[in-house]
Amino acid sequence: MQTSAQHSEEETGGGGGEREEETELHLEVAVKHHKVEDMNQTDPPKPKINKTGFGVKKMATSASSKLNKAVKQQYMALPQGDMVQAMYIWIDGSGEGLRCKTRTLDSEPKTIEDLPEWNFDGSSTYQSEGSNSDMFLIPSAMFRDPFRKDPNKLVLCEVLKYNRKPAETNLRHSCKQIMSMVENNHPWFGMEQEYTLLGTDGHPFGWPSNGFPGPQGPYYCGVGADKAYGRDIVEAHYRACLYAGVQICGTNAEVMPAQWEFQVGPCEGINMGDHLWIARFILHRVCEDFGVVASFDPKPISGNWNGAGCHTNFSTKEMRDDGGLKVIEEAIEKLSKRHRYHIRAYDPRGGLDNARRLTGHHETSNIDEFSAGVANRGASIRIPRSVGQDKKGYFEDRRPSANCDPYIVTEALVRTCLLKEEGEEPTDYSK
Repeated sequence: MQTSAQHSEEETGGGGGEREEETELHLEVAVKHHKVEDMNQTDPPKPKINKTGFGVKKMATSASSKLNKAVKQQYMALPQGDMVQAMYIWIDGSGEGLRCKTRTLDSEPKTIEDLPEWNFDGSSTYQSEGSNSDMFLIPSAMFRDPFRKDPNKLVLCEVLKYNRKPAETNLRHSCKQIMSMVENNHPWFGMEQEYTLLGTDGHPFGWPSNGFPGPQGPYYCGVGADKAYGRDIVEAHYRACLYAGVQICGTNAEVMPAQWEFQVGPCEGINMGDHLWIARFILHRVCEDFGVVASFDPKPISGNWNGAGCHTNFSTKEMRDDGGLKVIEEAIEKLSKRHRYHIRAYDPRGGLDNARRLTGHHETSNIDEFSAGVANRGASIRIPRSVGQDKKGYFEDRRPSANCDPYIVTEALVRTCLLKEEGEEPTDYSK
């Protein structure tokens, strides 16, 4: 894996990313027997809302978007003295939803150790029962707050249960342990996050209210009001991520209209998950201000429309050094023997979400088969052509879904490629 620019250009922005697989709105998800139903793109039925996906519920209008933002600004311009607002952010019991709340600090925290632990009601976030609902928030990563601005902070937290053990959806805890075991390998990751913009009624943003836009083709990296739907949101998110300190390295319009992608990386070890989760949080908050919804559903519309993925680029120091192609090929051989384990890890529902997306069509591989190839976007693993020519670099795992947890995706790659684990279950190193 070379530079962030190379990652974004070759693996997402430059190649269309998952293109037809990367448009995963929450509309009519055909999950029957995990097969996507065919849809005539020239005369398709009106999409229905997928209520099993990333929390998109039908409502008439967005109340938030109708609030007068100018009125808010006169209050945001008020001085706050030495006090600091710290927004604590965590992953809820769904494994893909984010929650947040804010507390006041007496001074600006300089390191993560300056931030106190906190708690919340886990019975309201699908993480505990009401009779024993207190959960602990452990500050784990800190970023600048692009909404309240300096000196205020965004604080990504791990969640612990009442007994101080990690909550079921706290996958960061295990990922951090695994990454600490391979520090000398310097694992780098770059993730290509695809998403779809929806109205609050669940209809794709900018699409005709009673039909579909023209067929896919002109929208990927498109320019113009008839090709790019929601660019203002994308630009606002990009700038907010840069301000926050997120290692965002690029963005582009995707194959399906109202589908976009941003790339984060290269990040080493645990930082990959931290930066992608905060980038997702910032996207949701930006969309909240614009009155739209960002969906990470892997297949928001069934039929001849792209799904949405989170292609993951991976390399180690050995892979990046001269002769690294041999190490890459050895890693791919290990991955080929552990396909089912990775499929289960690559979406929050153990592969059920990806079954709608990994059909072998729309630039995706077949969920039941492992494949690899140079410059092949229909393979499970793609080796960029430049890597094949240079005999060193990185490879791209195209299987993770758009709603994957980056902590378990990066952990799974390290377990298989570096710790040489085999079989369908991860090794427990705590014993």
